[in-house]
Amino acid sequence: MHEMALCEGVVGLIEDEAARQAFRRVRTVVLEIGVLGHVAPEAMEFCFEAVSRGTLAEGAKLVIERVPGAGWCLDCEKTVPLAERFGACPECGRHHVQMTAGDELRVRELEVE
Repeated sequence: MHEMALCEGVVGLIEDEAARQAFRRVRTVVLEIGVLGHVAPEAMEFCFEAVSRGTLAEGAKLVIERVPGAGWCLDCEKTVPLAERFGACPECGRHHVQMTAGDELRVRELEVE
């Protein structure tokens, strides 16, 4: 379950930011998770609860916002939606698509005290 390691990284980022900005508690964490990133939101919720115990993020609400897949078709020269990694362009059917969104994992927002 790689979500455990991902959550450990998120909590580490939060703790680093707390040291820089001197906040003492996190109320809400908003994560952006790409739909093509092979990260299960349910597993992230479970792991975040476990990993955040005993930290300043313990008890924080975890909000997960899914980011749709997108890519740049080198043949069509436009941004197209992607439903799978390395998928064909839905416009021309060719596989000359460079993924531009959908595999991110980002802490977008923190609500802190």
